[in-house]
Amino acid sequence: MNLNSVTKDFIIFLAKLGENKRILNTIQKRIVDVAGAIICLCLVSPLMILTAIWIRLVMGHPIIFRQQRPGLYGKPFCMFKFRTMKNVEENEVYSLSDADRLTHCGCFLRSTSLDELPELFNVLRGEMSLVGPRPLLMKYLELYTPEQARRHNVKPGITGWAQINGRNAIIWEEKFKLDVWYVDNMSLLLDFKIILITIWKIIKREGINQRGHVTTEEFMGGK
Repeated sequence: MNLNSVTKDFIIFLAKLGENKRILNTIQKRIVDVAGAIICLCLVSPLMILTAIWIRLVMGHPIIFRQQRPGLYGKPFCMFKFRTMKNVEENEVYSLSDADRLTHCGCFLRSTSLDELPELFNVLRGEMSLVGPRPLLMKYLELYTPEQARRHNVKPGITGWAQINGRNAIIWEEKFKLDVWYVDNMSLLLDFKIILITIWKIIKREGINQRGHVTTEEFMGGK
């Protein structure tokens, strides 16, 4: 028997086994995402209705903020969130800071993460997962290092490993390291752990802002 042939067949077998495991994990994760999103929507729908009414009374239309964000492999999708900032004229967008545009209502929605609830519909649509790296801005795609760009090898999530390890209170480079770690260590057990810790973090309202910013500073490029 040819030793090289046996070794080659064994390597091919391991590769197929790994691929089958990844496919199985992807299917399992999607099932959990859909079931989890449906359950969450059933539980929080009254709260979402009240939040929508509050935004309409305080800030007017639109109630939902829509923005293109990079999804799996950087493919753009329309992400939904509750609006937290004032409407401004087109010529005022770049002259007003986020602090000027953020309302008291918006501050509360962000501090309690209620603004993220509409993303459950993105999960149902298959554009996001319950757990994964947060979808950032499209303009950041060209600024990532090859290692940082690996965060897009999985679907973005409503919460993630970086969110429970500092969220907006840590620097970009550390956040991306945590995102890539999740990509390399993703499992359903880890997802359940992240979801449970996320609930606790929301209750404690930890890591909402970076010091000196109402949310987080802009990413200027990888290092």
